[in-house]
Amino acid sequence: MAFISVTRLKPRGVLNLPSIALHTLRSRRQIERAPGFLGGYLATGPGPALWTVTAWINEAAMVAYRSSGAHAKAMPRLSRSCSEASITHWLAIDDALPPPDEVAERMRTGRTSRVRRPSPAHAAGDPWPDRIVPFRGPTLRPA
Repeated sequence: MAFISVTRLKPRGVLNLPSIALHTLRSRRQIERAPGFLGGYLATGPGPALWTVTAWINEAAMVAYRSSGAHAKAMPRLSRSCSEASITHWLAIDDALPPPDEVAERMRTGRTSRVRRPSPAHAAGDPWPDRIVPFRGPTLRPA
């Protein structure tokens, strides 16, 4: 059984993309070395919307990663750089990564995270306003 964590971010504009890319690279290095990380992938949707799908041995391992290192430093900056941010979690029956269509469907019941300048849909509490399944991108593997 794996703990699945999914995040979706939508940058406020193209000027925010370099900063988000830098923090993504730093967080990616951290996640691949994180204790309890089983695997994952990045995905993209329109706008662009940036998705992260990760599998963990348990919720505690994910929380330890989220609360430390490069990821902990990036989180406050993302609230300034994004107009939408949402998350969802669930326990999977096995350790297999869910495909993008399942991830997107699960995001329907996700929750929004605080951003400083939310889009109208985000302000209304919609965690996945574009309703377009993301395209799977690079795979994340434990080091």
